[in-house]
Amino acid sequence: MATPDQKSPNVLLQNLCCRILGRSEGTRPGFFVKWYKLRLFLSLPKEPPSLNYTCLILVLKTESVEVEPLRVLIAWAVRAPNQLCNSFHVECAPYCLTNLVAGTLEVTEAALVRDILYVFQGIDGKNIKMSSTENCYKVEAKANLNKSLRDTAVRLAELGWLHNKIRKYADQRSLDRSFGLVGQSFCAALHQELKEYYRLLSVLHSQLQLEDDQGVNLGLESSLTLRRLLVWTYDPKIRLKTLAALVDHCQGRKGGELASAVHAYTKTGDPYMKSLVQHILSLVSHPVLSFLYRWIYDGELEDTYHEFFVASDPTVKTDRLWHDKYTLRKSMIPSFITMDQSRKVLLIGKSINFLHQVCHDQTPTTKMIAVTKSAESPRDAADLFTDLENAFQGKIDAAYFETSKYLLDVLNKKYSLLEHMQAMRRYLLLGQGDFIRHLMDLLKPELVRPATTLYQHNLTGILETAVRATNAQFDSPEILKRLDVRLLEVSPGDTGWDVFSLDYHVDGPIATVFTRECMSHYLRVFNFLWRAKRMEYILTDIRKGHMCNAKLLRNMPEFSGVLHQCHILASEMVHFIHQMQYYITFEVLECSWDELWNRVQQAQDLDHIIAAHEAFLNTITSRCLLDSNSRVLLNQLRAVFDQIIELQNAQDVMYRAALEELQRRLQFEEKKKQREIEGQWGVTAAEEEEENKRIREFQDSIPKMCSQLRILTHFYQGVVQQFLVLLTTSSDESLQFLSFRLDFNEHYKAREPRLRVSLGSRGRRSSHT
Repeated sequence: MATPDQKSPNVLLQNLCCRILGRSEGTRPGFFVKWYKLRLFLSLPKEPPSLNYTCLILVLKTESVEVEPLRVLIAWAVRAPNQLCNSFHVECAPYCLTNLVAGTLEVTEAALVRDILYVFQGIDGKNIKMSSTENCYKVEAKANLNKSLRDTAVRLAELGWLHNKIRKYADQRSLDRSFGLVGQSFCAALHQELKEYYRLLSVLHSQLQLEDDQGVNLGLESSLTLRRLLVWTYDPKIRLKTLAALVDHCQGRKGGELASAVHAYTKTGDPYMKSLVQHILSLVSHPVLSFLYRWIYDGELEDTYHEFFVASDPTVKTDRLWHDKYTLRKSMIPSFITMDQSRKVLLIGKSINFLHQVCHDQTPTTKMIAVTKSAESPRDAADLFTDLENAFQGKIDAAYFETSKYLLDVLNKKYSLLEHMQAMRRYLLLGQGDFIRHLMDLLKPELVRPATTLYQHNLTGILETAVRATNAQFDSPEILKRLDVRLLEVSPGDTGWDVFSLDYHVDGPIATVFTRECMSHYLRVFNFLWRAKRMEYILTDIRKGHMCNAKLLRNMPEFSGVLHQCHILASEMVHFIHQMQYYITFEVLECSWDELWNRVQQAQDLDHIIAAHEAFLNTITSRCLLDSNSRVLLNQLRAVFDQIIELQNAQDVMYRAALEELQRRLQFEEKKKQREIEGQWGVTAAEEEEENKRIREFQDSIPKMCSQLRILTHFYQGVVQQFLVLLTTSSDESLQFLSFRLDFNEHYKAREPRLRVSLGSRGRRSSHT
């Protein structure tokens, strides 16, 4: 048998192929079906003469399905494996599976294609594996690959990394029940996209299997190559990148916040990406739409995982249902729903629950709202973010207007909301003039007593008497039965005037508008108005007493100076109180009430009425000097009121002393005349001396009275002067104008330089305008 060195190269090549394929040399003629081309370049040195093969290259291409692998490149170093062939050229073999060169394994493209298909599914291949340190797929460093194939494989392996990221998020969050319905819908959308991705992989695997089964050569146009994979996976890669970006952006989000995160990705100029995100958004928004429609049409809120932007607090009682039970979760408002829409959605469901639970009106919502809508398909969610024809906005507006109108009709017709509001104006804000005046007349004997001696049932009886004697009797019994007397907390030295107050009982639905905070504001304003009205009442009594007593005391000329000073001081006080009453009644109460009434008539929902009413109370509270910013002004005004009470007390004492003196003089004259009629001496010398002594004592007391009045006048004018200074520095223009009216003759301006500068400069500015 010839040795290897003695055999021809063709024989050597055939023997080598048989050994690799496990065939015997006898089967050589039947085994090789067809040789296409074979070129062998051997570098043979001329010496030594013995055969010294440096490199042997065989290209074998067969169409037989029995041969595996189909394409084989064999390198065999016969004698000198450390030497490489210095030249060779092979045709018809551009793709190879393995090439054994100097003992090194080279990975071919066909192996990479098979690995890549596994990597697409998140499975490590033989040569491409996941790197835990770098969090990406990498080709094995020991794999013998040229740079082009390595770079292409890395680019393709990115799909596997994207797949893993999306699949991990979807699988983990799908098992989390607290993720909610919106989150589960998002996971379902991701699974649906992955399902389409798996279909592509199935097609690629089928193609590869078909090539394996039919022995298709990689050089043909229909074969599966890395370049073809790059083209075929271009669109899926964009989809996976978009989904991975959504997964990153939605981390830690749920409910409406998650829907907003998805919606943010629809604002792109790429129509392909926009279409994908809108499809996902339609699935994610479906639970939001279900929550919304059930809330606005049934008033039901089943939000177990707190995903909806309307929140409910089950601990809130019925009387605070409108104010505290239902609120907006601003973080859960989807970005495709405006704040105005979300506020309307809140009001619709809140109105339905208010009607059912507080008003006890069980009218079905189908009678309140003409058309209802149910979210049966995720396709309906497109109304939320592609509202091209304002269909969704129209549904919200229709439900809002009809529900709010029905609620306001129930409050006005069944519970007389507007009538109660007018009753507050008449009684607590002293708008019913005849009733208030008559009530003061009836209460005067009781209220001058110490506060500790008052009994509420006595005052309640007087209140009922005042109601029956005035036009208040024509009010509705529903209103009159709510009117009551209230005694404030008693402080040492208080009289009945200081603790008396009217009260108005509210309950049921109207308590939603007239809350406890509102009633406390009404109580404060009533006490202020009641005190101001009392000052007017006192000054009226002072003027009345002055007019009556002036005629009686004409026979006491020495007392005329006291009467004159009382008249001057009382006139100043009357002017002050009249200007204050004008300001309070017309500039504060009437103007604010007119604005409130206009806003109530134009109100579209209950919140508008509540807001208008609260604004009304805040306005009259601040302009009546009852807010924290006007505390100094209020204290100064109370000091003015105290001076009026001091004048009343001082004048009562003076009039009492003068009238007693007048009575004694009249009695003395009467006694004198009676004795003369009886024929006796009118008076004795002792009686006349005693009478003159008493008259001198009274005349000596008159300068003290005048001095007391001068001191009272000085204190009063000082308090008023300080009050005017505070008015001119106020930021409220109405208070500044009040200072002009109070000092109409510039009396205080001449005494106080600060008033002179301030009022003068303001006067110049007003004249220029």
